[in-house]
Amino acid sequence: MYKLEQLIKYHYFADLLETTELDHILDPLTGLIARPYILGFAKSLIAEKIPFTFGMLDLDNFKFVNDTYGHSAGDGVLRNLSGEFSAYMDGFGIVGRFGGDELLFVNLRDIKYPEKKAFFNSMYNDGTVLRRNYELEECTPLITGTIGCATFPDDATEYNGLFAMIDKTLYRGKSKGRNCYIIYVEEKHKNIEIRTMAGHGICTIMQAITRRVEFVNGTENKFQSVLPFLKEEMGITDLYYTDKNNVMRAVLNKDFAEEVPDIVRITTDDIYRTNIIDELSESAPEFLNVLKKYKMDNVLIARISLNETTYGYIICAEPHSRRIWQEDECAIIYFLAKLIAGGIRMNGEELP
Repeated sequence: MYKLEQLIKYHYFADLLETTELDHILDPLTGLIARPYILGFAKSLIAEKIPFTFGMLDLDNFKFVNDTYGHSAGDGVLRNLSGEFSAYMDGFGIVGRFGGDELLFVNLRDIKYPEKKAFFNSMYNDGTVLRRNYELEECTPLITGTIGCATFPDDATEYNGLFAMIDKTLYRGKSKGRNCYIIYVEEKHKNIEIRTMAGHGICTIMQAITRRVEFVNGTENKFQSVLPFLKEEMGITDLYYTDKNNVMRAVLNKDFAEEVPDIVRITTDDIYRTNIIDELSESAPEFLNVLKKYKMDNVLIARISLNETTYGYIICAEPHSRRIWQEDECAIIYFLAKLIAGGIRMNGEELP
């Protein structure tokens, strides 16, 4: 929780605290700056023409923590992470709560691109704020987050434009699979439209997938037909599947062929996902070795099955990303697996 002496060194808060109690400007759950005042702080810096980097952190899969461990665990994660984040920025920045599991931060130190990159690399990779387990009474969940940021005045000279850039970069991070940070760069992000990145509703996506595979003959051709759409919607680099001999193959990379006979031990349900692949060491060591061979640190698997018959598996796995597979992405791959299984059963096809 922020203390008086941490805030009064900033003109905005020094003036505010002359007429407002400290407790009133703090978020009661996290002890961070409440939304109206973190936004007011950013606007005051723009009015004073003081350079700063403005960003938003959105926790990944926070609903999963609430649904799995309860809302008290979710509150515990928010409190603990907020404490670590504010401590990480102590002396050069302020963190506020925008709402729910979204946090805003103002960084007065790191203005240039290399400085911002170093700030985020440490935040993500040194076990300080993100990509770390938070110890609670009920559980010890691994917490990751997605960040978008932009800098005043280099990227925008007024508040609305600056906040719009944060929105764009945050959605860009989500479209890349989350668990990452995006620094606004004009040539990369200027023309991005959020409504395009946000994709379509799940029903629309399923309709589009159906159109791409329904009238295509041959399982391999179905995968080829749908892959460009999946790359756009999910940001995947390739799509993998197992054939009837439990050999893992790739849709794009025709030379990819790895035996994974123990994959059948993983998927007792129709869907499986993890970004902690070492948990496969006992159940599927051969499959784990393949993932590590290709630097894949996450996996999403859907069983291609109808009733009690299993024809194979669809596999999504990305290298060097520590990707968190989202519920809608699981639904998309599950739906595709059922479509493929239906085609196999109806037409007497086999996985190539």
